Amino acid sequence: MEWFTDADYWLGRVLFQRGLAVLYLVAFLSAAGQFRGLIGEQGLLPVPRFLASVRFREAPSVFHLHYSDRFFAATVWTGAALSAALAAGAGDLAPLGVSMLMWAVLWVLYLSVVNVGQTWFAFMWESLLLEAGFLAVFLGNDDTAPPVLVLWLLRWLLFRLEFGAGLIKLRGDRCWRDLTCLYYHHETQPMPGPLSWFFHHLPRPVHRVEAAANHFAQLVVPFALFAPQPVAAAAAGYMIATQLWLIASGNFAWLNWLAIVLALPVIGGPASTGALGLSAPSQFAAASAWYEGVVLAVTAGVAVLSYWPVRNLLSRHQLMNASFTPLHLVNTYGAFGSVGRRRYELVIEGTDEPQITGSTVWKEYGFKGKPGDVRRLLPQVAPYHLRLDWLMWFAALSPAYAAPWLPAFIVALLDGNRAVLRLLRGSPFPDSPPAFVRVRLYHYRFTTWRQLRSTGAWWDRTLVGNYLPPVTKALKEVHTRIP
Repeated sequence: MEWFTDADYWLGRVLFQRGLAVLYLVAFLSAAGQFRGLIGEQGLLPVPRFLASVRFREAPSVFHLHYSDRFFAATVWTGAALSAALAAGAGDLAPLGVSMLMWAVLWVLYLSVVNVGQTWFAFMWESLLLEAGFLAVFLGNDDTAPPVLVLWLLRWLLFRLEFGAGLIKLRGDRCWRDLTCLYYHHETQPMPGPLSWFFHHLPRPVHRVEAAANHFAQLVVPFALFAPQPVAAAAAGYMIATQLWLIASGNFAWLNWLAIVLALPVIGGPASTGALGLSAPSQFAAASAWYEGVVLAVTAGVAVLSYWPVRNLLSRHQLMNASFTPLHLVNTYGAFGSVGRRRYELVIEGTDEPQITGSTVWKEYGFKGKPGDVRRLLPQVAPYHLRLDWLMWFAALSPAYAAPWLPAFIVALLDGNRAVLRLLRGSPFPDSPPAFVRVRLYHYRFTTWRQLRSTGAWWDRTLVGNYLPPVTKALKEVHTRIP
């Protein structure tokens, strides 16, 4: 079928596949570096305990066959190696069937991780990576030109990502409608970056322009993705510009980078290749019948599964993020339906003194990415994902978010659990665990320009009170209940 493929979009396919493989690599490295403390056998939410309570059809994963920390490590490092190979172009060197198998294995491995990762792997960018990764299986390689249907499915995914996020804002917090949300967002977002302080101090009229530009990018521009070229490419380019702004202003793991990668096939058409003076790397062969059949079947399946996200988009009770199948195939997306006006942070402290008195010296645990030390300029960690730091932000919003894992975290600190301690920037007790640990709730605010110059502090913080009173190892099982 002549309409089945479009050779003009070969560059868009190359850019998408290479970029997606790099983000897969980041995701697997993130899992490899953190799983032991989070979901390992001695972790905060151990996988074996989770698997004992769920069936395979509820959470498909290779770990239903066997779990050990060593097997999990082998799985994620295999995924990392395969991701690196695909990023280097191995998929184009292999026959079409082998290339598709490589992408399919990558998807199965990461699906297996996400489906046992529990709350630590419940972020929207996990499902987004899996949905994009599933479509990548059918995008082909140098053996054939890019299939038109898969290119359109990628646009449909990008549309749902952006339009869903726009609708949830429009239906949610009033500050999005009066264009004032950015007065607060840069300060109260989950993981501020090194430039967030400066973004927060932009003039308020600029913040209003930010909010209006965001509405335009998410509520108007997505429809232009389905327009003829060059309108579609211009829409994708505008989306990329807004995503780069978000990357500069905060840390959202690989969410923004993946949105950019999804936009690349739209702009990687004939205009781009012509402007760059590029030609297709090879003469594409006609698509084989089996490949056409598979792509048609997948397209039909996505069309059927799209019923639930479309219904959700049209609902006044729109879900912000949801996967309607355990395979994370056609999901609904959204972010920041409400924006906090005040930032609260949990500060965890310990002491090695055997008794608590009025003069007890408490030492603070440092985290890799979240605010703590008021004089520390926060790092740019995205697209890497610091999962514990993110969940600490949620825990500060409500104890309900912390109930499944914070008690185990406190116990791990009292035990000196090395796997858990490696999730932190450092421990103030390098030789032996503390005798007591407590959690305090602080109100954090960005300092003013004058305060920054005079004190060197990026944050000003005020104690709100105890989130969890001092807990000792002897009584840790009794006193680690979240209030």
